[in-house]
Amino acid sequence: MEDRRHPSGASYPDVFGQRMVQIASNVCLGFFVVSVLAFTVIAIIYKPPDPWLQSMRSYNELFASVENSTYQHDDSIIVTGDDLFGTPHSLKPITQEDVPNRTQMAGSCDSSTFVINCSDPAVKSAIELYNLLKFPVLNMYEYRDPVRGAAKNECDIAWKYSSKTEKTPRMYRDFRRYTLKKDAECRISVSHVGNWHSGINAQPGKPGHAPSTTDLEKGVDVVEDSLRPASSESGRDFYTGRYLYYDRGGDDCKSMSQFEWSFLCALGEAHFLKRTFVMDLDFCLAGAKNPGHKDEIDKDFRFYFDYEHLQESTPIIEKNKFLQDFEEWNSKHKTHAILPHYVSNFKVALSSLQNDTGTVMWRRFDDAVERNNYWYRVCEGEAEKYIERPWNLLWKSKRLMNIVIAICNKLQWDFDTVHVVRGERAKNKQLWPNLDADTSPGSLVEKLKKNLEWRRKVYIATNEMESEYFDKLRVWNEVYLLDDFKELWSNTSEWYNSTLTLTGGQPVEFDSYMRVIIDTEVFYRGKKMLETFNDLTSDCKNGVGRC
Repeated sequence: MEDRRHPSGASYPDVFGQRMVQIASNVCLGFFVVSVLAFTVIAIIYKPPDPWLQSMRSYNELFASVENSTYQHDDSIIVTGDDLFGTPHSLKPITQEDVPNRTQMAGSCDSSTFVINCSDPAVKSAIELYNLLKFPVLNMYEYRDPVRGAAKNECDIAWKYSSKTEKTPRMYRDFRRYTLKKDAECRISVSHVGNWHSGINAQPGKPGHAPSTTDLEKGVDVVEDSLRPASSESGRDFYTGRYLYYDRGGDDCKSMSQFEWSFLCALGEAHFLKRTFVMDLDFCLAGAKNPGHKDEIDKDFRFYFDYEHLQESTPIIEKNKFLQDFEEWNSKHKTHAILPHYVSNFKVALSSLQNDTGTVMWRRFDDAVERNNYWYRVCEGEAEKYIERPWNLLWKSKRLMNIVIAICNKLQWDFDTVHVVRGERAKNKQLWPNLDADTSPGSLVEKLKKNLEWRRKVYIATNEMESEYFDKLRVWNEVYLLDDFKELWSNTSEWYNSTLTLTGGQPVEFDSYMRVIIDTEVFYRGKKMLETFNDLTSDCKNGVGRC
C-alpha cells in the first residue's frame, strides 16, 4: 500500500487533526476575546438604578416590593424624601473670593490703647474666612454684623448656613463667640471660637438686638406648620373641589415604615386622580420598639414629618377642616347635598375612579370586605404602573432636624458614625446567626481600631437599650450616643416648648421613633460611616439567604 505523507513527514490524518485542534483553539480564543469586550462595554455603559441618587420609582422597586399582605421592612433607620432627592438652594454660598480682602483694622494699633472694634468690617471678614476653613462641610450664607462679646477681644456674630450633606433647601442659623487677636500691623485673625450658640449677644430675636438687614431669618429653622386651607382650594367654593378621603384601616398602629409606604401610596393616588388629599394628622404607631410594647396612639404627624413642606408642595386639607366644610355645605344646601362616592375595595380599577367627577371620593378599608385591606394595597397590581409614590414630598420634621443639627454642631461637624443594629435581630440566631457576636463590645473595638483613627469623635446610632454596652469603645475613640444630648429634648428645650403648641400644653414623649429619625440623620452626616450589615457583620440585612 502506498504510504501517503505530508512533506513535513507527518501522515495526513495527523496533520488534519492538528489543523482542527488549531482552528478550535482560535475559535475559542476569539469567542473569549469578544465576550470580554462585550462585558467591558456593558459594564461601562450600564448604570443600574440607584434609589439614593435617581428616581422615586427606583426607590420604590428596590426597597418595598410587597409580595404579600404582611408588610416587613427595616425600622432601624427611617428614610424620607429629604434623604433621597436633592433640591438646589436659591442662594449662592459664600466663597473665599466673596470675602473682602480686608482684615486690617482702622485706627491706632498701639497695644496699650487697642480694643477690638466689632463693628469694623475687618472683624467680619476675619470671621468669615475663619469659618470657611473651620467648617468645610457647611455652606455659609448671610452674616449679621458682629456685636461685642463678654470681653474686649471678643465678638459675637450670627449667620445662616446649610450642610453640604443635606439634600433639602433648608437653612439653619448659628451664633457664636469669637476671640480675636491682632498682629503688629493691626491685621485681625481668630484665635478661638466658642461652641454652638455661644454668641448669645448676637442671638436672633434677642431683645434690644438690631433688626437684620440681610434677611437672616428667611428660610432658617423656624417651624411654621399651623393648619391652613388646601393650597389649591383657596378662594374656591368647597362644592367645586375634588377630594380624596381615606378611612383608617389595617395600617393603624403598624410600624413607621408601613405608615410611610401606605401614606405615600394614598398621596400618589390623589396626584393621579387630581384630587385634594384629606389629611388626618392623628395616627397610631406600633409599640414593638418600646420597652412596654404599648402602641403609640394619638400621635401627631407633625411630631415626625414636615407638614409645612407638604402643605406648600401639594393640595391637601386637614381632616377636621374638611369634615367641618363638608357638614356645613350639606346642612345649608340640602337640595345640592354632596354624596360621597364610597370605595370599599382596593381592587377597584383606577380607570373607573379616574372618570369620577364627584366632589368626594371616600375610600373605606374594612377587613370584612377584603382581608388585609391596607392603604398600600391600592398601589399594587395594575395600579403600580400608574401611581408613583411622591417621596420628595415627605421630609422629616424641622423640630427633629433642629436636634440633629445641634448634635452636629456640638461635635463641631467633625466626627465619624457607626450604625449598630441589635435588639430583636441580635436575639434571632436563626436569621442572623453572627450578628450578636459581631456587634459585641470586644468585636466592635477591633473593628473600630481597624477602620477609624485613634481618638476620633464617633457617634453611634443604635437600638441597643443599655448605654453602658459601648463603654469599652471609649478607650479607643471619643464615643457619643443620642442620650449624651438629652438636654436637647428636656422640658427646658426648644423642641419641648415647640411641641406643646401642637398638643394644647400637653407634654410630648420623646419616643423610640423620634430617636431612630435623629440617629438616622446624624449617621448620614458622619465623615466616615460604618454600617452594621456592610462593615460589622457577615450576616445579611434581611436574614439568612436574603442578601
